[in-house]
Amino acid sequence: LKVIAIDEHLRVIYEDNVHFDEDLPEFKTQGGVYIHSDRLTVTSPVLMWVKALDMILEKMKSSGFNFSQVRALSGAGQQHGSVYWKKGSIQILKNASSELPLHQSLKACFSVSNSPIWMDSSTASQCSALEKAVGGAQHLASVTGSRAYERFTGNQIAKIYSQNPEVYMQTERISLVSSFAASLFLGAYAPIDYSDGSGMNLLQIWEKVWSVSCLDACAPGLEEKLGCPVPSHSVLGPISPYYSQRYGFSPDCKIVAFTGDNPASLAGMSLQEGDIAISLGTSDTLFLWIQEPTPALEGHILCNPVDSQTYMALLCFKNGSLMRERIRDDCASGSWDEFSKALSSTVAGNNGNLGFYFDVMEITPEAVGIHRFNRDNQKVVSDFPKEVEIRALIEGQFMAKRIHAEKLGYKVSKYDEKA
Repeated sequence: LKVIAIDEHLRVIYEDNVHFDEDLPEFKTQGGVYIHSDRLTVTSPVLMWVKALDMILEKMKSSGFNFSQVRALSGAGQQHGSVYWKKGSIQILKNASSELPLHQSLKACFSVSNSPIWMDSSTASQCSALEKAVGGAQHLASVTGSRAYERFTGNQIAKIYSQNPEVYMQTERISLVSSFAASLFLGAYAPIDYSDGSGMNLLQIWEKVWSVSCLDACAPGLEEKLGCPVPSHSVLGPISPYYSQRYGFSPDCKIVAFTGDNPASLAGMSLQEGDIAISLGTSDTLFLWIQEPTPALEGHILCNPVDSQTYMALLCFKNGSLMRERIRDDCASGSWDEFSKALSSTVAGNNGNLGFYFDVMEITPEAVGIHRFNRDNQKVVSDFPKEVEIRALIEGQFMAKRIHAEKLGYKVSKYDEKA
């Protein structure tokens, strides 16, 4: 859990973090999560998140941070995680005693104590049932921006309902991680924002309302448990009195809707229409601002957090930095300097030599293995020369990103081509 405070000139005046495994060892998480015995189910304890918030605010308080100067706060949460509030929890949240840390007041508030998170892939049967119920994967993508994904919240809710209907019936509100965190500050159930809500397989991204057919395919009475979605930049209301009394926040401090981590990246990097951002990590993520998206079976279309009339596209490629590091180790003696020199020694286009490198099963597209082609489009069985291999890897990865972005509706302008 990270906190950052900025002044009116966007200068950072405070930052800190709580590390779940190290700072909250009593929860016994690894990487902040529990990986269950089936290796598919991955959850995080809800109370750990609440306790981390208590801890970070106490750290700020003891460092002398002046909470009374905070005019507004907002946040981002991992996309696709979900939190299940037990019936009656709204009153406990609203009336939490400022004498107690929040996690003590809320310890009995959750009907599901371990929240399903973005790493969970245990809902394959729910995904196929949802696609079947609404007329196929492409139709679901056309309505909600994505085909059915195992980590998406609708499918997670469907699993909870089918396995534990009584737990589902005890739940009065379902939050995303982002709206859950906003709820803690608001002292009331915060609405789900359009952007994070479009990563659920439940929101009609064009009309910005829940899809009745998707809701009905997942669980009964679901609309009431989700509340009405709102634009991502909505002011939800003033901060809960709990924080004024316990930490000295001004009662006028505004809570702005929280959103998902991916939409927050688009907002935080101040992308404009036509821009593409690529995050080069263990998985490579590509996100872009888009006016007229064409939802496809690969990738995701989400509502744009900055401008509710436009969209953002998101593509994830699993073979990212680990793939590049392996080729660096094989072809450049483990040195990025040598890797860069080899790349510079070859010409753009690689004399027609092209490669696709997937050490693990790729998401976009679903493929695995190393596939090399020469200038005559013939498959090459043997390795390329080292410098050709390095350029084939980099060019192949980035061409794939462009091709899949164009499939989702990204248009490369004539100006871009000239540049």
